[in-house]
Amino acid sequence: MAKEIPDLVAEERVGTGKGAARAARRAGMVPGVVYGGDTDPLSIQIPFNVLLKKLKAGKFKSTLWNLKVEGQEDVRVICRDVQRDVVKDLPTHLDLMRLRRNSEINLFIPVEFINEDTCPGIKKGGMLAVVRPEVELVVIAGEIPEKLTVDLANSAIGDVITISSIELPSGARPTIDRDFVVANIAAPGGISAADEDEEEAAGEEAAAEE
Repeated sequence: MAKEIPDLVAEERVGTGKGAARAARRAGMVPGVVYGGDTDPLSIQIPFNVLLKKLKAGKFKSTLWNLKVEGQEDVRVICRDVQRDVVKDLPTHLDLMRLRRNSEINLFIPVEFINEDTCPGIKKGGMLAVVRPEVELVVIAGEIPEKLTVDLANSAIGDVITISSIELPSGARPTIDRDFVVANIAAPGGISAADEDEEEAAGEEAAAEE
């Protein structure tokens, strides 16, 4: 099932340049530009309070949005940049990029675990230790999955669920090359070796990004 794409409602902005952008901000709007695709760039503005609420909710830049502008056809976009005031850290401008249905994008997809109540390992006292409640995937814009599903019906204490054991949607692939841990059934009162290995690997990833 494809993930429902949330709407991002904006207005077309009259004029370009710093003067028009300042006028938008004085009116309580955040100016922005929509670019990409086979169409000319479109100047837009979004109510400040609306944008701020969406930014505080998190994952604004990793969410695929259905941009709605009166007088324009709806288009799928992803945010490429949000400029902020250096002192107040509040949004002052945003850049949105149009996407075709066959475009590839990176998105975090939530992981759902089913059949915990019948899981043999949990029934024997084990605990579901979720290492990654969501996984970053490269997905096709027109085929975004709502979630990844892990069936625990046959999982025992000590079992490790890696990304390779999860069926991914057609065209989707992890952004991390190695076979990383998503969850495991840990023994009561202890941290599994899989947890330790994953924490060590995550530390190595963070060090590599610095």
